[in-house]
Amino acid sequence: MNLKELSKRKEVFVSGHRMCPGCGAGIVARQVTLAANMPIVVASATGCVEVSSSIYPFTSWKVPWIHNAFENAAATLSGVEAAYNALKKKGKIKKDIKFIAIGGDGGTYDIGLQSLSGTLERGHNLLYVCYDNEAYMNTGIQRSSATPFGAETKTDPYGKLRQGKQEFKKNLTEVVAAHGIPYAAQASIGYWNDLNMKVEKALSVKGPSFINVLSPCIPGWGVPANTTIKIAKLATETCFWPLYEVENGKYTINFDPEDKKKQIIEWIKLQKRFSHLMEPANKPIIDKIQAKVDSDWELLKKKTKL
Repeated sequence: MNLKELSKRKEVFVSGHRMCPGCGAGIVARQVTLAANMPIVVASATGCVEVSSSIYPFTSWKVPWIHNAFENAAATLSGVEAAYNALKKKGKIKKDIKFIAIGGDGGTYDIGLQSLSGTLERGHNLLYVCYDNEAYMNTGIQRSSATPFGAETKTDPYGKLRQGKQEFKKNLTEVVAAHGIPYAAQASIGYWNDLNMKVEKALSVKGPSFINVLSPCIPGWGVPANTTIKIAKLATETCFWPLYEVENGKYTINFDPEDKKKQIIEWIKLQKRFSHLMEPANKPIIDKIQAKVDSDWELLKKKTKL
């Protein structure tokens, strides 16, 4: 798929939404729906995408779209998929339809994890896309289990007693892959062609699929609106957010920086949420983050050889 061909496709997530300029979540919604290129039904968990794209009486969705609670996007869409299968079996629906659930890290890593896990275990034929902006951004930038170690949020502030979040980010992609589903992947808006390929793959399999997409947040990360893609790419170039996929248990790394791998400081120093780590006394925290990134990257490479 080249960019020229992609640009000719019909837009089903359109302009007029209220997301911040440069918002990564809006880019995720647009890229995923463009890559689908087929009849789809979308369910959105409560969050940035939902509240910004469906302010009554307006909507940015030109496909059947369902808003549900924070915690049950996967459960809602699994019910829709089951109803579709029943109607198709009775001959009341003829055309093939794909189902895509979209949720942020708050509604996916945390309070929606049980719903997602149940959907995966039952084997529903749908794609779940998480736009991971690494905190509860829609409700005021509170920490989630996706928030990185050392990052400052409104509920994990920097001060005398704490230097930002004290726990490392949950590896949700691996949690999902452990369910043994046909397809799970990690992607980034910084690499549109890789994301496009993964959406097409995810929608081609029979059974549940999952794509975790890093989605920089302008106010939450404290970055200029024109640096969204740059920040997203740097996360991959430092191996903080590696691009990989798991197809029926087989791991494949889609981008390997090899000897051009950048140090995590190059990504951290551009974000206000990490600004306190630039103080000399906090260098051990950066070293700890770098060690974790290196360890996780080496473990991922080993998995591709199994």
